Amino acid sequence: MAESEDEYGVGQGTVRAAVAAQLPLILPSLSDGSPEVRQAAVWAAAHTREARAVLPGLRERWEREPEAPVRAELLGAVSRLDPAEGAALAREALAREALAREALAPKEAPPGPPHVLLAAVFACLDAGVPWDLAQHSALLSTLPADPLGADRLGLDRREPLHAVVEALLLRDTEEDRAAVATLLDTALRDGRAEVRAEALWAAGRACRLSRGTRERLLPSLLPLLSDTDSARGVVSLLGGIGAAAATAVPALLALATVDADAADDGTDGEVITGESFGGDADLADRALGVVAVLAPEKAAPLLARDLGRRPWALGSAAGMRAPEGTRFPFDRQLLAAIRVRLTEPDLPSGETWELTRLLRDWGALAAPALPELCALLPRHPQAADAIAAIHGAEVAAGPFVVDALRAAADGGPLVVARALHRWTGETPELLRRLEKELAGGPEAVTPAAGAAGELGAVAAPLVPALRAAPSGADAAGTTSVLDADTAIAEALWRITRDASPAVPVLDSVFARAAGQYWFRWNAIRAARATALLGPAGRPLVPRLEALLADPEQAPVAVLALIAVAEPSSLDRRALADIVLTSAEQGASAPEACDALEALGATALAPDHIRRLGALAERDLRVVRWGLEDQVVRADDALRARARAVLGALTGDLSRAAPPDGRGRPRPTPAPPG
Repeated sequence: MAESEDEYGVGQGTVRAAVAAQLPLILPSLSDGSPEVRQAAVWAAAHTREARAVLPGLRERWEREPEAPVRAELLGAVSRLDPAEGAALAREALAREALAREALAPKEAPPGPPHVLLAAVFACLDAGVPWDLAQHSALLSTLPADPLGADRLGLDRREPLHAVVEALLLRDTEEDRAAVATLLDTALRDGRAEVRAEALWAAGRACRLSRGTRERLLPSLLPLLSDTDSARGVVSLLGGIGAAAATAVPALLALATVDADAADDGTDGEVITGESFGGDADLADRALGVVAVLAPEKAAPLLARDLGRRPWALGSAAGMRAPEGTRFPFDRQLLAAIRVRLTEPDLPSGETWELTRLLRDWGALAAPALPELCALLPRHPQAADAIAAIHGAEVAAGPFVVDALRAAADGGPLVVARALHRWTGETPELLRRLEKELAGGPEAVTPAAGAAGELGAVAAPLVPALRAAPSGADAAGTTSVLDADTAIAEALWRITRDASPAVPVLDSVFARAAGQYWFRWNAIRAARATALLGPAGRPLVPRLEALLADPEQAPVAVLALIAVAEPSSLDRRALADIVLTSAEQGASAPEACDALEALGATALAPDHIRRLGALAERDLRVVRWGLEDQVVRADDALRARARAVLGALTGDLSRAAPPDGRGRPRPTPAPPG
């Protein structure tokens, strides 16, 4: 209770003071006969933060405590109450360890208790002591750390190597980055698989935290692809560190080819299990999945060769693990394999979705697959999405495609009706379907309103249904209800170009979302819709201004204010400061860059230019959270965007990197460190 900062209904510090009042009962337990009781007493006493009352007892106990877990607890407790004194004790403990190590034969195990060594390392870190060889050696000597019961170090230190790497990188100095590279390199080369596994886990965190670390670690990682125990972890790590992993493509292809070669070895097309491949099928599939993102043109032949046994690679090709906005390049062999695969009678729905998504992304190039897609419609209506994307191809398949879509549209989902409209240009059936969807629940209303808005003025007959669909300002708010209302407002504007029905609906969304953490993204989507209204959305300016206090909502709110507010009313320099603060916190950073560009060069003071430059060039990543395999790519994209905006606003266009063949900014070499 004393440790916690979550106090509700009482004054600040009240709970801790109540625990501190019990120190006369707690402190005598420092000398209890049970080590477990002594350890618990040290923990409780230190968290009262009453240094004057507690430290004397801790010092006395330290001098005579024989048990390593209790000594580690004592060291951590002293460090918590007096970091400088804790660091002094830690350096003594590490020095004793170093002397004892020198007295041993080279291959003997270190004598130091691992609990105390870990506590000493963290005490030094907490006090800001520069990393040195003593700490490096002590930490490595405790690995693997899982059996040590590191829970007492704190929830964030149960994995000591991971925690030390993070703490050093957050210091953001070249010396500490070099120390992390040396530490992880040593652990990755350890002869024990358990230690290498811990090092791989910590290396992944290091790459997601530091922009320059991945290049430093690649020479240590690549040799492990040939290690049976480590290869899977390395493949996973390489899949999440972006374009820098391109140097690993030859080794990854070698792993991926093992599976394909086995599949061709006298099997006559029969289904091959992972056991048939000596347990390497999944690893080979995952290796190919990484290649599908890094070098898709090299992955395509292998994927086509063994499509039915490459679920992970197929997911990567279909965009599940690729950078947002990229598409797998067209490949004739792969198209032929997909056509064959689509004829399988029991094709899993997930695989069907991935196959049809690939065809959708290829557009007219996928026209030869129209027969298979049409045959698939009764079982998988989402195939209509790919059929719609193929429209426009020079094919003689028009009549049978339209017939298949008409048959599936009768009682089928909205996606089929939209595809039919795309192929025929006929609106009555689509309008009837949209009107029916608009009378349903919010989950049906949102896509229906979006589709109606895309039709523009053609959807004018739906305006009465759209006006009747909003839930109303007094309705109980849920995320789906608020999103449906936003979609309705946007559709009304796109169809009528009259803001008068849209503004009150958006106003009600903002009102219901105000101050509600779980509705912050609903407010963001409402702000985006407001921006479409231009000056007609000016009545909503107070609602947008209310979003500026939240770092996640501020960048979108600024973009909307630029679109709708009276230009002379905007304090552009203050708004630039707000969106830079959001970006620095990793909150809606891409839209923060868009907002800075929209505000223009005159809005930026010299300090703003400096801060924007730091976002582009600093070592610590701006984007640190999200799906594990997307964090680095998202930050790389942000870095390229920040450089481009900085170049545009300062006139230094050399900062912007040209895109590569898949629509991504080319990685710009990181600065030293």
